[in-house]
Parts: sequence; C-alpha cells; structure tokens
Amino acid sequence: MHKLLLSLLPLLVSPAPAPRVPPALDVSKIHGRIQYVDVFPDYTIEVVDAFPDLKVQEVDAFPDAAGKWEIVTVFPDYKIQKVKAFGDFKVQYVDSFPGPGRD
Repeated sequence: MHKLLLSLLPLLVSPAPAPRVPPALDVSKIHGRIQYVDVFPDYTIEVVDAFPDLKVQEVDAFPDAAGKWEIVTVFPDYKIQKVKAFGDFKVQYVDSFPGPGRD
C-alpha cells in the first residue's frame, strides 16, 4: 500500500499547467478591405480623439500599409464593429500618417 501511495505522490504534488494567455493583438497587421458590421465582427473598436492603438486613414485604393483601410460592403478582409466601450482596440481617424498610435 505504501508503494502505491509513494508512486502516486509525484502526480499529486506536480504543479498545474499554466493557464493559456491569448497573444497580444498586433494592430499594425489590420489593414486592407474593411467592412463595418453590427453583428459577428472580427474585431470591435472604440473611436477616440487621443492615445489610439491604431491611427486609421480611410483610402479609396491600395490599403497596403498599417492603418490604411478601404471601406467596402462585400468581400472584406476584416469585419469591424464600432462600440462605445471595451473594444478590442482604440482607433483615431486621421488624414495622413496612419499606423500604430499611442501619441
């Protein structure tokens, strides 16, 4: 009986695996064709006037850099929902110099 308990002891005192933490969101990768939606978004955003995570410039063509968004109604790369609070990240709309923010 003691041998059985001693063999099970390492199982009882082994540390629990660490909880999985989701990787941090790299907002600089979010560019391209964007569709604004009310349900089932890929990401939710808060629109702010200062200290954004991403500065967004809405463009008509070539949304090929960080923060350049071409707004579409079909075949988006990402679906975005605007919320008032607790969004996945914060954006500020700009006319030039889009990209990662945090003034």
